[in-house]
Amino acid sequence: MRQLFFLLLLLFAADNSLSQEHEKIEWKEGQKLTWDDFKGTPKKALAYEANTNSGISFSWNYSTESGQPVLKYEVVTNFFPQLSWVKDNEKDLYLLGHEQLHFDISELHARKLRKAIDEYEPGRNIRRDLNRLYEKIEKDRVAMQNLFDVETNHSTDREAEAQWRIFVKEELDRLSGYRY
Repeated sequence: MRQLFFLLLLLFAADNSLSQEHEKIEWKEGQKLTWDDFKGTPKKALAYEANTNSGISFSWNYSTESGQPVLKYEVVTNFFPQLSWVKDNEKDLYLLGHEQLHFDISELHARKLRKAIDEYEPGRNIRRDLNRLYEKIEKDRVAMQNLFDVETNHSTDREAEAQWRIFVKEELDRLSGYRY
C-alpha cells in the first residue's frame, strides 16, 4: 500500500511539473500581459529587470484527397509564464509595456509566417520548403527581439522604445489580414 501511495504521489508530481512547463498564453488582439503572468524565477545576476519568453508554434498537413492539393496550417504565438520572470522591485507599467512588445514582436512574425504560407505554392518539396520558411521567419524574429533590446537598452531608452512601439503597431496593422 505504501509503495502504491508513493507511486501515485510521484506520478502526480511529474504530471503537475509537466503541466507547468507547458503552460502558455496565446497572443490575442487587445489582451495584454499582466505581471501575474510572469511566474518564472528571476535571474538576479542579469542586469535587466524582466524577461519575456515567447515564440511561434507551427503545424501543417497536406492532402490531395479531393484531387486538388490542400495545405492546412496553424501558426500560434505563445507566451510561456514559467519561463518568463520579473524582479519583484521592478513591477512598473512601463516595463510591462516593454515586455508586452516582446510578445507583440513574436505575433508580428507569426503574421509574416502566415502570409508567407498563404503565398506559398505547394510543390514537390513541401516539407523542406515550409521548414525553410519557418526557419527564416524564426531567425528574423530572434534578430528583431535582440535588436529591440539593444536599441532600447532593455527599456531604459524611452525615446527608442516609443519608436519601436509605433513601428510594431504599424507592422501589426499592416499585416492585420493575417491575424489568427
